[in-house]
Amino acid sequence: MNKQKITLSLAAAVALGLTSNAMAAGFQLAEYSATGLGRAFAGEAAMADNASTQFRNPAMLTYLEGTQISTGAIYVDPNIDVNGNLQLNGHTIDSTSANNIANSAVVPNFYFSRPLNDKFTLGLAVGTHFGMRTDLGTNFTGSMFGNQAEVHTVEINPNLAYKINEQFSVGAGVRYVIGKGHFGAALPSSLPKAFAAYNPMYSPLAGKNLKYMEGDDSSWGWQAGAAWQINPANRIGVSYHSAVKLDLTGHASGAAFDLKAGQRGGSYAGSLPLDLPASAEIASFHQITDALAIHASVNWTDWSAFEKLEANIPSLGGQTPIKQENWKDNYRFAIGTTYQLNSKVTLRSGIAYDTAAVNDANRTQTIPETDRTW
Repeated sequence: MNKQKITLSLAAAVALGLTSNAMAAGFQLAEYSATGLGRAFAGEAAMADNASTQFRNPAMLTYLEGTQISTGAIYVDPNIDVNGNLQLNGHTIDSTSANNIANSAVVPNFYFSRPLNDKFTLGLAVGTHFGMRTDLGTNFTGSMFGNQAEVHTVEINPNLAYKINEQFSVGAGVRYVIGKGHFGAALPSSLPKAFAAYNPMYSPLAGKNLKYMEGDDSSWGWQAGAAWQINPANRIGVSYHSAVKLDLTGHASGAAFDLKAGQRGGSYAGSLPLDLPASAEIASFHQITDALAIHASVNWTDWSAFEKLEANIPSLGGQTPIKQENWKDNYRFAIGTTYQLNSKVTLRSGIAYDTAAVNDANRTQTIPETDRTW
């Protein structure tokens, strides 16, 4: 009689008082598991802790024994402040700031894996790779350049892995992504005197939305990975996640759209294309002693595909610019350690460096972005 091993992992983590360094570049989320968070997500494409491994590299499913269920949640409470100067015709006319602009969030996850035989392993992942929400309000003088943004996604990801031999494994899966979002800009509640004098027509619109667009959509993508067990103590993993193209369908509003339509308080049906970028990872895992392991990884994300936000509003003649982005590709370098203190306690640590996905000239206040070490 065969005995089926069932492993249940429950994990929770808290990231309090963190700056944007706690998140990956752009509006990408690294927080896919609490175990990964403990090592700064170093070496993830080569790790085989539990069923969550499939979210970064489906090939690693072949390393898991028995039926495994892993679920958890990470509470993220970012602390991001924005400050700067507002310029008109090359002259500074006001200084402004906004504190704690990013909302806290709970990032849940669920993973399941089950060997079908000695070659194939089936997996299911439910989590997210992208999300963020910021709100600067209208007291921030620079709100006309953007005062709110949200991207919220949920990903359902079935996977299948195949063990070729004792050294090589491959895996692949489909990604069904459900997304929603909104982006907006508004005139500040209190217009700087120099700005109001420059164009008096703006004064009655103080505190009102200039452009606002919200919508939702779902779309498909895919992922694939491979693992090479060089010897019992060393392995390499590689993985690739395809881009996912969302077309957020909903409504637009705001004074800029009303001006184009020749009316007030209008709501205009439309859509906003949002491309979630492709990404790739190469990682290694090295068992130094029975208790100590070192792991490292390099990640690439195709943020250069995020060029602009442009709404398609048929009743207003088609394409309407929301925001120019002009981002660039991002790279992430991480190294971490795992120490098995005893059969019940595992210690993890790590450090990661993320390059910014945008340069100074194109930095945006609603999606705070910079180089970061965490």
